Amino acid sequence: MELFGYSLESIYLGVLIVSGLITLFYLFFGEAIEGALEAADFLNPTTVLAFITIFSGSSYLFESLSSISSGIIILIGAAIALLASLLLHFFILVPLKSAEESLAYTEQSLNGRIGKVIITVPADGFGEVVIESFSGMISKPAASYDNTPIPEGNRVLVIDVTNGVLQVKDYEKALDLSSEKSTF
Repeated sequence: MELFGYSLESIYLGVLIVSGLITLFYLFFGEAIEGALEAADFLNPTTVLAFITIFSGSSYLFESLSSISSGIIILIGAAIALLASLLLHFFILVPLKSAEESLAYTEQSLNGRIGKVIITVPADGFGEVVIESFSGMISKPAASYDNTPIPEGNRVLVIDVTNGVLQVKDYEKALDLSSEKSTF
């Protein structure tokens, strides 16, 4: 069968080569392209490119290696490409997207956490605290909540986060105060 004066086999091969080149280009410049296509969130460029590449590749193979009619080859190629794109989307892209989100933390999520002072927190200045999390260690600048110095190595309780700076209190003193209040 011919389309626009070209055989379907050569059209499939041309589309396969072009989509392969676009995929390679997308590999290098994907972040910029995703930023430009942010409004069309339902069309993921990865799955669209995968569909076109797999459709043209499988259709080219069927056209050149079998004697099935061109209409059935188009349907088989589309079915194979749709199945592969759905598998790619649901088993690779969705888990990757949720994994990226789970590694993030908000400043509000640090409230109430316990950390360790790695650079002494002076009474009226800044030190540094590390907090262990599931994704690793979080290192943040810290200031004393009640303007008392906290030496290196002490455990601290995060009271608040203001402009990216942890407001911390010495954890041992905070425990002593809470036990004194509960005895009355």
